[in-house]
Amino acid sequence: MSLAIVGGPGTGKTSVLLERYREAVARDGAGRALLLAPTPFALDAMRRRLGEAAGTTFGELAADLTGARIVDDIAAEALFERAAEPLLSLDWPEIVDTSVDVEVSGLRMPSRFLASAFRLVRKLRESAISPETFLQTSQVGATNFYGHTPNLAHSDLLMYTKEAHRGSLAVDAKELQRQFRHEISLAKILAKLYRSYVDLQEREGVMTGRDAIVEAIAAIEARPGLRATVRERWTSVFVDEAQELNLGELGLLQAIRGETLEGVTLAGDPNGATGTFRGARPDRVFALASERFECAVRHRSRQTADPGGTHLRLYRARDQRAEAAFVADHVADLIRNGTAPDEIAVVFRSVRHVRAYEDALLARDVPAIAVGDANVFEDPRALDAIALLWNVVDPFRHDYLLRTLAGPAVALSDATLATLCGEPPDAQTLLFEEDDASPQTRAKRWDPRRDLRLGWNVIRGEADPSLSETARARVERFRRLREGWVDASTRLALGDLARLVWGEGLAPRGAPPSAAARAQAAILRRLLARIDRFAERMPNATMRDFLVDAEARAQSEFESCEETSEEGFVRLISIEAARGSEFDHVIVPNAKPGAFPRWYVPDSFVYSPNLGTVAKDNVGDATEARTAKFSYYVYRTKARERYNDEERRAFNYALARARKTVLVTAWDRPTRGLTAPEFLQELRAARPLGSEDLTPG
Repeated sequence: MSLAIVGGPGTGKTSVLLERYREAVARDGAGRALLLAPTPFALDAMRRRLGEAAGTTFGELAADLTGARIVDDIAAEALFERAAEPLLSLDWPEIVDTSVDVEVSGLRMPSRFLASAFRLVRKLRESAISPETFLQTSQVGATNFYGHTPNLAHSDLLMYTKEAHRGSLAVDAKELQRQFRHEISLAKILAKLYRSYVDLQEREGVMTGRDAIVEAIAAIEARPGLRATVRERWTSVFVDEAQELNLGELGLLQAIRGETLEGVTLAGDPNGATGTFRGARPDRVFALASERFECAVRHRSRQTADPGGTHLRLYRARDQRAEAAFVADHVADLIRNGTAPDEIAVVFRSVRHVRAYEDALLARDVPAIAVGDANVFEDPRALDAIALLWNVVDPFRHDYLLRTLAGPAVALSDATLATLCGEPPDAQTLLFEEDDASPQTRAKRWDPRRDLRLGWNVIRGEADPSLSETARARVERFRRLREGWVDASTRLALGDLARLVWGEGLAPRGAPPSAAARAQAAILRRLLARIDRFAERMPNATMRDFLVDAEARAQSEFESCEETSEEGFVRLISIEAARGSEFDHVIVPNAKPGAFPRWYVPDSFVYSPNLGTVAKDNVGDATEARTAKFSYYVYRTKARERYNDEERRAFNYALARARKTVLVTAWDRPTRGLTAPEFLQELRAARPLGSEDLTPG
């Protein structure tokens, strides 16, 4: 028997699931009951409720079953770029013998092409679609579409397509044949790139969690002994947030417990998935349950604390600064009235660009920290710390050296920096070039950056006579500190070296009890955790190796901050990181198209099991920017509408994180809501019971 525990937000689905899990542990033992979640955030939320570190994610489970060495998406993306090197250098035999045309969508911009291709490969892996299946379905889809082309002049299709792209539908047989050839070439290139990436993974012995899931399914299906062992190992499986499961995760569940999911309990909201564009298939998941338990009573977002109070507040500001100030004042008022910071969440669709709101909170001495898809390596506080480490490793990275010298720790003026960048008054050429004391930079002796004077003047002191007394004292102090750090780098572990350098050379942001100082300390703890994990993964790595890796991660869209253990902080949290969490008070700022909801911006190419590969951009001798098939695909699948529906589900999920009150804000004038919905305006127009509009006028 399999069971689905379903219901809307706040109806107690997770509580029922965990109660059944506790009963299974008491009956069969902890080792026989398996607790699963699709994301680390959802798993952390369950662990907080259980009060113990139980359960695992699907990727971790697959790694345990296969013994694979797991890497994250950033390392996998670098591996994918290595697999693509023969393509970019045009060394593939298919390209040399011209059996494949390289004039395909997106390839004129290699970095954009590889980013789109990697995102596609991630989705294919999550859906357990192999390179061979992808190519076959792409060829069939192309043949069906171009061999039986639908009516591209249909009035509904023309009316649905934007005026700027209607010309893409005015194509003749010759143009369709040309687009067909380019699409087949694109599918072949993507399939081979996909296969090359998988083969390189196997040779390197590394894979991501989603890759491990595919390998675990294959291993269980191919080895009856392993299948019997796995099914004997776990007699019951419990899965929270099941609406976010993709086909790969569902396949792993079926490999473990059989096609009918015998002994599996699923908990989730079938109508609340926010990851369908990433591959979530709630329809397939919940259809497999033989029994269904409905949670109908909503326990959250009720005015239980203050029945006469205002549950929902709305506000629109003139600009983002005014909005951030209003949100920060609202949070500060809540804390002054006795709410703990941990019970307040500022929920965004993404926390990649929320510094304006964080700065406004810190300015009011409210401790705040971003959780979710925030990139710690882009944070200015982290960059100050990273700059100091680069100063130790390579003083000729002048971008980082200037950051340190101009920053609050050394605080040199622009005039002093200009002097340090110039020739000293008594400069002379050394008979023998003196090498830098740092052993990590000796191999770069002839780097042309060493011809610039800033690094030499700082480490040698040749420009000191030209500096003011105050500036000279500051430079000399930094020089002495750096010499000690360079000496320590030869004997300290990476994490210990970072602690020493930051303890002596990093300027605190505010007094120790202040919110700014606490937030800076939290960022440094995140950075230290990454250094320690890097050193554990690569025991022989140097600090330079970590810093190079950090630079790559700063440019990646896959970096995230999953730590949720910081106490006493207001969370600036993304929807994905808020999975399974609840707070007394929730604020949803920036509820405007482009932020929440995000714009629907399709990749250079998409994949449909029925239509195959669909290229967005036309290439070659095209007269229109869009392909006819892409315009038809958007119309047939209603991709933009489905995307906006998913964004609406995410917005509703954010509102449902609150136990007591919700504040929704936005800034600037509202749009007409034609391309993307205006959530704040919809709430203002609906005027829900218990709501209050605080917008001036």
